[in-house]
Amino acid sequence: MFRRLRNRHIVLLDLPAIALAAYGAFVVRFDWVFTEQRSEFFPYLIAALIVKPLVLLAFGIYARYWRYASIPDMVSLGLAISTSSVAMGIVVGLGRLAGVSRWFPRSVIFIDWLLALVLIGLIRLSIRAIADQTARSRAGSGTGVFPKPSKRVLIVGAGMAGSMVVQELRRNPHLGMAPVGYLDDDSGKIGKLIHGVPVVSDTSALGGVVRSQRIDEVVIAMPRAPGTAVRKVLEYCRLEGVASRIVPGVFELLDGNVSVNRLRKVEIADLLRRPQLVGRAEHVPYLTGRTVLITGAGGSIGSELSRQVAFSGPRRLVLLGHGENSIFAVHGALKEQYPHVRTHPVIADVRDYGRLLTLFGRFKPDVVFHAAAHKHVPLMEENPEEAFTNNVRGTQSVLRASEQHGVGRFVLISTDKAVAPTSAMGASKRLAEALVLDSGSRTGRPYVVVRFGNVLGSRGSVVPTLQMQIERGVPLTLTHPDMKRFFMTIPEAVHLVLQAGGMDAEGGLFVLNMGEQLKVLDLANDLIRLSGVDPATVPIRYTGVRPGEKFEESLWDPDATVAATSNPEVFRVRERELAAAVDIRSIVDDVIAAAERGDLEQLRRSLAKALPDYADDLAFATNSSAGDIGRGDLGGVLP
Repeated sequence: MFRRLRNRHIVLLDLPAIALAAYGAFVVRFDWVFTEQRSEFFPYLIAALIVKPLVLLAFGIYARYWRYASIPDMVSLGLAISTSSVAMGIVVGLGRLAGVSRWFPRSVIFIDWLLALVLIGLIRLSIRAIADQTARSRAGSGTGVFPKPSKRVLIVGAGMAGSMVVQELRRNPHLGMAPVGYLDDDSGKIGKLIHGVPVVSDTSALGGVVRSQRIDEVVIAMPRAPGTAVRKVLEYCRLEGVASRIVPGVFELLDGNVSVNRLRKVEIADLLRRPQLVGRAEHVPYLTGRTVLITGAGGSIGSELSRQVAFSGPRRLVLLGHGENSIFAVHGALKEQYPHVRTHPVIADVRDYGRLLTLFGRFKPDVVFHAAAHKHVPLMEENPEEAFTNNVRGTQSVLRASEQHGVGRFVLISTDKAVAPTSAMGASKRLAEALVLDSGSRTGRPYVVVRFGNVLGSRGSVVPTLQMQIERGVPLTLTHPDMKRFFMTIPEAVHLVLQAGGMDAEGGLFVLNMGEQLKVLDLANDLIRLSGVDPATVPIRYTGVRPGEKFEESLWDPDATVAATSNPEVFRVRERELAAAVDIRSIVDDVIAAAERGDLEQLRRSLAKALPDYADDLAFATNSSAGDIGRGDLGGVLP
């Protein structure tokens, strides 16, 4: 009946309610015998039956679908009724001016407004309540188009998302899921009813509730909860052998596309298995009022560096990169977010020393962050010449321009692949580190290296690749089940890079505290679960360890000296020098020359001098032997 109900029928329900409200107002004000004493009643009644429906129509009240009445709908209704009462007051005033009524008590209009608000509001609420009850009754009896609910569902999370899930399950009984209770860690909610469903306990009691209430399925409705909390609930469900689903975020629920089959948006920090180190950007004093130049500003690390540096209020910010699209995007975002910061997008190749000299002369940077580098290990095994010309010669060119123009502070973004390198990319970054440390030693300036492991979510890295495969429903591709890596979020890494870059007046090597290494297989399983998918339904295919890759990484050499700094998340590390200062510059020149000529044999001989302890491990490919470089790439830390 209510699906067939049209707004013309609601008008027919409203008219008696309007008349009853007017009649009741006169009864309350003048007692039951008022019709003999108050001749203005009938004109008032006729005016109310005309004016009030017209006002409700003008406010769009008859354009609403009251089967799904909500608080905003009721607020609009109240506003429309109030306006109609104001209109009635105007009508009464005009009647007095026209001589229809000499005296009319204002209390009648107020009482009429109150009664109309109650009666017309009750009509809308009744439509909603009766329709909901009808749907539930049909579902419970197993008749009609809705099947009888077959699953008893426990909702974990009694907040906005959980309450919306309960409402949607009740409005859509064809899903076959009946909510029987909530779990929530807010003690103030325990024992209360939310939409008629009790909050029975906190999340630690999940096992007992599942057994005592004979729960068939658990719906996790905690879109804003950290990954550790969601992972804990998922582990409870696994131990109890009960199915679980994760609903999307609240804003996805609000778009009307609620579906327990949709993937939850996984926050990168959910995968860390530890608390995130930083929550928001902070002002960094040594950047305020200075000219800062960032190379590789369009990459994953470089773009976040640009944002956090801009937050500190530099005098100007130079965004240097080789890819015009990425620099265009970062520059546009910064102009919108930090319009007060003077930003300069520059398209240039860090290998072009002459171009860099011109740029440094023009902008005169005080601080340089060198984040431009090739990062993908298997890809650089296929193209070792590019690894050394870009990562080594590029660093050499930026350093020379910095020295010549008196740059006061220089920060190189490096990687754990530089420790005991087994790849062209790792070897190139180790030589880049040596150049920076040598420059800082010669000039006495704070030219520093900041080294860390993989960052979660960088372009081409493991998380975006796996997320795409999960969404497409194809097998996940990993290299090996025992592969381990250090992981950190991009904002965490950049925050600590800025801290390390300004620690003291000396140069040196700083290494970020990356915590414990994680198995990439565990990371993949976490990503599957946190996306709301059963890991048993997602096959994993192993493609084999690729050239240049290690099973585990290290953050410093075994014989390194590691000391604490003022920041517990940053270590100062001293490692044995690769060669004497004068020799390392000469050897690096030989490496660059061989790479530029494409002479791989000479390149190996030069590397044997520069990295004698690791030369035997460097077996980068001379042809297409690096395997399938596009699948499940763990990536690196560099943009």
